[in-house]
Amino acid sequence: ISRNIPERHADVDFNLFWEVWDRLEGSYFDKSKVDKAKMVYGAISGMVSAVGDPYTVFLPPEEQKRTKEDLGGEFEGVGIQIGFKGTQLAVIAPLEGTPASKVDVKAGDYIVGIKDKNKNLELGTVGVSLPDAVNAIRGPAGTAVALILTREGVDKPFEVEIVREKIDVPSVILTKEGEISHLKLLKFGDQTDGEWDKAIANIKKQNPKGLILDLRNNPGGYLNGAVTVAGEFVARGNAVLREDGKGNKTGIAVNGKGQLINIPLVVLVNKGSASASEIVAGALKDYGRAKIVGTKTFGKGTIQESIDLGEAGIHITTERWLTPNGTWVNTVGLAPDVEVEDDVKTEEDEQLQEALKLLQ
Repeated sequence: ISRNIPERHADVDFNLFWEVWDRLEGSYFDKSKVDKAKMVYGAISGMVSAVGDPYTVFLPPEEQKRTKEDLGGEFEGVGIQIGFKGTQLAVIAPLEGTPASKVDVKAGDYIVGIKDKNKNLELGTVGVSLPDAVNAIRGPAGTAVALILTREGVDKPFEVEIVREKIDVPSVILTKEGEISHLKLLKFGDQTDGEWDKAIANIKKQNPKGLILDLRNNPGGYLNGAVTVAGEFVARGNAVLREDGKGNKTGIAVNGKGQLINIPLVVLVNKGSASASEIVAGALKDYGRAKIVGTKTFGKGTIQESIDLGEAGIHITTERWLTPNGTWVNTVGLAPDVEVEDDVKTEEDEQLQEALKLLQ
């Protein structure tokens, strides 16, 4: 292994790193545990985590593969998108129709522990990295994982056991409520563009009096997908502003086809609406194109660049994003125009009913 230090890093003392490497390699009693590849991955992960940003992460090959499976929409697991609220691991959203959505897991729950008997795992989440948490929760179909959760309004932590399944999550689900089209956008992934185009064609056939764009429990995904969706409802202007570390702002213009510009629109959001879904809701709110109904969104206002490094990868936070009017939603979320809680004690969807009422 070359130990030559590039001149641009001459102010950094790498001797300590190599001294630890050599001592570990030479002195650790169980040589079978000294896996050089894992040592390299661990060192890189530590370096990346040192910046203190939970969304800037190094992904070893297996975790990189899982991340791409998530965006592709097919994987084995429980079906939740997780992230951080401050420093606490949290459920961004349970994906519709998945094992997590069928048990007592809700957007905004904090995950304080993960247990898996098959993996002989009992993990507290203080200081855990996002890839490590995903790795702990993910597993083969038919196996179980237990999450220890805390929830606002619930006095004590509680445990939920979830049996993993093979999950194939669509991006778009279109239904009709009377004369109103109800379009659920579940994520912004690899398949979203194709599914979105089909949904738009079907909406035109339905010829509805109004449209509900349902972004509840949409954890986000690709930025370009959000820009395209916003462009179906807004003819011109910026869908979002990007701001780099020096404060330089760049607008990203809407680039959709404007096929739904004239249809009356209500957007549904909740605390499971994050990232790209907040970009869409923020743009439609700022332009006065739609009423936003529901509860305050998750509040993820940063942009990550995904870089392939062979079979591994790295996500680096490169910018923050702002709504067209310059609002930064990070950690605080986007407030709806009409606040409506969904009462879990009833079978009725109060937020959907409010949206239908506004479009009558």
